[in-house]
Amino acid sequence: MTVDVPGWVRDAVFYQVFPDRFAASGRVPKPGALEPWDAPPTHDGFKGGDLLGLAERLDELVDLGVNALYLNPVFAAASNHRYNTYDYLAVDPLLGGEAALRELVDGAHDRGLRVVLDGVFNHVGRGFWAFHHVLESGGASPYRDWFHLDADVLAGRSPLNAYRPTPPPRGYRSWWDVPSLPKLRVEHPPVRDHLFAVAEHWLRFGIDGWRLDVPEDIEDPTFWQEFRRRAKAVNPDAYLVGEVWDVAPEWVAGDRFDALMNYPLAIAILGFVGGVALDTGVTARQANYARSLVALDGASLAASIERLFAVYAPAVTAAQLNLIGSHDTPRARTVLGGSAERLRLATLLQLALPGAPSIYYGDEVAMEGAADPDNRRGYPARDAILPADAVATRAFVRAAVDARRSHVALRRGDVRALATGPRWIALERSAEGRRAVVAVNAGEAPAAIDLGAAGGRLRLLALPGMDGSLEATTVRLPPLGGIVLVDG
Repeated sequence: MTVDVPGWVRDAVFYQVFPDRFAASGRVPKPGALEPWDAPPTHDGFKGGDLLGLAERLDELVDLGVNALYLNPVFAAASNHRYNTYDYLAVDPLLGGEAALRELVDGAHDRGLRVVLDGVFNHVGRGFWAFHHVLESGGASPYRDWFHLDADVLAGRSPLNAYRPTPPPRGYRSWWDVPSLPKLRVEHPPVRDHLFAVAEHWLRFGIDGWRLDVPEDIEDPTFWQEFRRRAKAVNPDAYLVGEVWDVAPEWVAGDRFDALMNYPLAIAILGFVGGVALDTGVTARQANYARSLVALDGASLAASIERLFAVYAPAVTAAQLNLIGSHDTPRARTVLGGSAERLRLATLLQLALPGAPSIYYGDEVAMEGAADPDNRRGYPARDAILPADAVATRAFVRAAVDARRSHVALRRGDVRALATGPRWIALERSAEGRRAVVAVNAGEAPAAIDLGAAGGRLRLLALPGMDGSLEATTVRLPPLGGIVLVDG
C-alpha cells in the first residue's frame, strides 16, 4: 500500500498548547471564580486560559519560529483537560466558543501556522448528550446501542450507576473503568456516522488535521481506515497522527495514520541526555517512562535512532511527531534533573532529527513540572519577568528552530551516527546534496570528537548557549555542550 503523507508536515515545527493553561483573554467572560494562574495546578481546577488568549499571542509563537499548532481538546466538557466532551460540535464556552476558534484558526492561517485539533473518539463524558439520554431513560433510550451497556440495564432491571462512588459494575463500560468516561460503541453505524461527521465538520471549518487519542483502545479494526478515507476526502492534506506510545509501523502503512507521536524517540533522547541525572522519582510516576526510560550511552542512542528510522517508511519518518514531553508526561526539564542545560541539549537533538518536532508549551522557557497535574502549570503572562534560564532557553530554541528552517539537511533526508562515546554523540544529516553535523556532549567532562573526512568543508553555526569549536576535523565540546556544523 502506498504511504502518502502531507508534504507540509516534513517542514513543520509544532507547538502543543493545553488551552486552559496558556493565556486568558479579557474578551472571554469568566462565569465564576478560577484557580489562581500562578498557583500549583490541581486535577480539577480551571485557570481560565482560552482560545482568544492564544490568538492574541500568536505573534510570539511566530517569533519563536513554529509553524503549526497542536491543541489539546477544545470541545465542551466538564474538566480542564476536556478529554470527556459532552458535545463534539460545540467549542467550550470557557474557551470562547466557536467564534474564538474561528479567530484562532484564521489568525494562525494568516501567519502561516497550521492548526491540528485533538480528537477523542473512543470515549465521551458522562454529560455527553446521548449518554445523558440513556441516564434518564435507561434501556428504553434510542441511544442505548451507542454505549456498552450491561444486559440488566438493557432489560430495564438495573439503572446506570454513573455518579455513585461504587466500584464496577456500573452498568456500562468506560475507559480504564473511569466512570466519567463512557466508552462509545464505534461499531454501531449511527455512532460511526456521527464521529465521521464530526471529523469532516471541523476539517471543513478549516483545521489542518487531527491528533487521535488512544486509537488502540478502539477494537473495531475498520474504524480508523474509514476515518482516514472520510477525512482525506474532505482535505487530502489533513495530518492524521495517532497517540501510539510504542513502535508500531502497522499503524502507518498507508491505511490509517500519517504518523505517530514518537514517544520511543523521546525516551531515547531523554535517556541519553539525562544519564545519571535522570530524576527516577519523577519518571517512576509515568507508566511508560517507568518501564522504558533508562540512562543510555552514545552508542545506545545511536542504535535506538537507527532502529526507529529503519522500521518506518522514509515518508512516515519525515512526518513523525517528535516530542520530548507532553501533557501526559513529566516536563522534560524535570525529568532531566531540573537542568536547563540538559533541556537545551535534548531540544537540539529533537530539532535535528528527521520528523516534525513538537514543543510542549513552556518548554521553550524551561518550565518545570512533575506528573499530571504539575506538568500543566500556567504559562508566563505576556508581561512576566522571566528568569535567566528561561530567557536563555527561549533564545536557544528560537535560534535552533531558525537553523532547522534555514538548512534543508537539518529537517529532511537521512541521518547516521558518525561517532559515539560514553556521554557524547555526533550525527550527520544529509538531504538534497547538503550536509549538517550535530554533536552533543551530555557528560560532565569535555569531549573531543574526531569526525574524520565527514568533518571537512563544514562551518560552525552559532547557537546561543551552545559552546564548542571545530579544529580541522575535530569537534571540541565543553561539559553539557553541543554544536551544529553546516556546509555552504
